[in-house]
Amino acid sequence: MATTHSRTAARFMISPSVLLLLGWMIVPLSMTIWFSFQSYNLLSPGTEEWIGFLNYEFFLTDPAFFAALSNTLLLVLGVLVITIIGGTLLALLLDQPVFGQGVVRILVIAPFFVMPTVSALVWKNMFMNPVNGLFAHAAKAMGLEPFDFLAHAPLFSVTLIVAWQWLPFATLILLTALQSLDQDQLEAAEMDGAGPFSRFIYIVVPHLSRAITVVILIQTIFLLSIFAEILVTTNGGPGYASTNITYLVYAQSLLQFDVGGGSAGGIIAVILANIVAFFLMRMIGKNLEA
Repeated sequence: MATTHSRTAARFMISPSVLLLLGWMIVPLSMTIWFSFQSYNLLSPGTEEWIGFLNYEFFLTDPAFFAALSNTLLLVLGVLVITIIGGTLLALLLDQPVFGQGVVRILVIAPFFVMPTVSALVWKNMFMNPVNGLFAHAAKAMGLEPFDFLAHAPLFSVTLIVAWQWLPFATLILLTALQSLDQDQLEAAEMDGAGPFSRFIYIVVPHLSRAITVVILIQTIFLLSIFAEILVTTNGGPGYASTNITYLVYAQSLLQFDVGGGSAGGIIAVILANIVAFFLMRMIGKNLEA
């Protein structure tokens, strides 16, 4: 009986926080769903009308949607490949006993604490600027023509910037997993004649598989909503070359003032993100059970 009363008291005490959290989520979502069925343009106040699923039809049949969807997938896949491979290599490097190991680890993790807007501005003006950027000076020093990354390879440039931000996160997770590896297995494999590459493929990689799954899950959820880096560097251009779903929703809502169409795009983006999260959760669940 005492246990029942304590559970009831605990639920009663936590209920205000739960209700506040639900209100914080449900109210904006409900308003977004309502606006998605309305013809609502900020330039024409007072002319709102119910149009059903027309906003969804326009958004899904817009050629920009398919370009943004493919860009979103390419951005996510590109960042995951760079961060997982680079994070694994950095984790292996940081796991070695070297002088100043603590300082090196702090320097490697530091980019994760830089604001996305700041890092995008730094890459845009200090590295990728075709006139005064570091890459331009390096190209001139080698007698090459400077390459305008943001104009001729916008999606790759955004992918590189975002990967630079998320590389420390992947490195930290993989380094933690690497340090939990039983060294006796590596020593036994070495005594049996296994070389460094064989030990890495057959012992280290399987041990890191769960950590890699966690990195994929967490990063994918955040990478689906990348926005600041695109806004600061390319504004989704040239054309739709670097526009993802999140930026397309922003352009529809705040640049074209079509709140109804932008709300429909936001709901579609939420649905797509939940579908991706569902399959990723199933994948990580199977991996953890293995």
